[in-house]
Amino acid sequence: MTGKPNQSEVPLHRLYRHFSELPYSLRVLYTATLLVLGTAYLFALIYLFYTYSGKDGNPRTLSYEDIVIAYSGSGKGSRLEAALRGSMSAMLPRDELSTLVSWAQEGGERARYEKEIRTTFDRRCMACHDGSNPHLPNLNGFDNVQKVIERDTGTGLFTLVRVSHIHLFGIAFIFFVLGTIFSHAYVRPVWFKCTVVALPFIALALDVGSWYFTKIFHPFAWVVMIGGALIGMSFAFMWVVSMYQMWFTRPPSVVLQRQEGATTDVG
Repeated sequence: MTGKPNQSEVPLHRLYRHFSELPYSLRVLYTATLLVLGTAYLFALIYLFYTYSGKDGNPRTLSYEDIVIAYSGSGKGSRLEAALRGSMSAMLPRDELSTLVSWAQEGGERARYEKEIRTTFDRRCMACHDGSNPHLPNLNGFDNVQKVIERDTGTGLFTLVRVSHIHLFGIAFIFFVLGTIFSHAYVRPVWFKCTVVALPFIALALDVGSWYFTKIFHPFAWVVMIGGALIGMSFAFMWVVSMYQMWFTRPPSVVLQRQEGATTDVG
C-alpha cells in the first residue's frame, strides 16, 4: 500500500536552485536588494500612517474611519479642515490653526485670505504644497486653496486613477523582484510557496480596486485594510525566509543529496 510522498521527499524541479547553489556574487546582490527594499518599505509604512491617520480626529491611530474619510470624504467640513485637525495638526501653532479652520468654516472669503490668511499659507505650507508634488494638494494661491475648502468628498477620481497606476506599476515590480529572490528558498508544500508568491499581487488588486468602491459603499474600507495587511505580511515572510535561508541555515537534505550526486557524477 502506497500513500502520498512526504513533502521533504518530493523531488526538486530540475531548474530549481537553492540559495546555497548560487554564486556569492548573486547572493550579495540579493542581500543588498533585500536590505534596500526592506528599508524602503519601512519608510512607506511611516508615510502611509502619517498621510491617513488622524482624519477621524485621533492622529495616534490609523482606523477604519480614516480610510473611509480618505476615499469617500467626511461629508462635513472641508479637506483642509480634516487635514488641519488630523495629520497636519502638529505643523502649525494652535492659534494659526484655529484661524485657518474658522476661515474655512466661514466660507473662505478672498478678502480675508489676501489680508490675513495668505501669509500663514506662505510661511507654513508652501515648503510642501507649492504644486511641485503631484501627490499633495496645491495651496499656492486662492484659486487652489478654494478647492480644498469645499465640502470634503474624499480623494477625487482623477487623483485615484493617477495614484492607482503608480501603485500597480511600482508595487508589482517590487514583488516581482522579491518573488524572484524568494523562489530560491526551500519551502514546502510547493502550493504554499506559490500562494505566498501570488498573494501580494491578488491583495494589490483588491486594495487598489477597493479605493473606488469605498467611495460608493464604505465597508469596502475593510478590504483596503485587509489588502494592505496581506501585502505587508507577504513582504515580511518572503524577506525573512530569503535572508534566513541565504545566510543563517544549512541547505535542506534534498539539496545536499543533489549536490553530492552531482559531485559523484563528475568524479
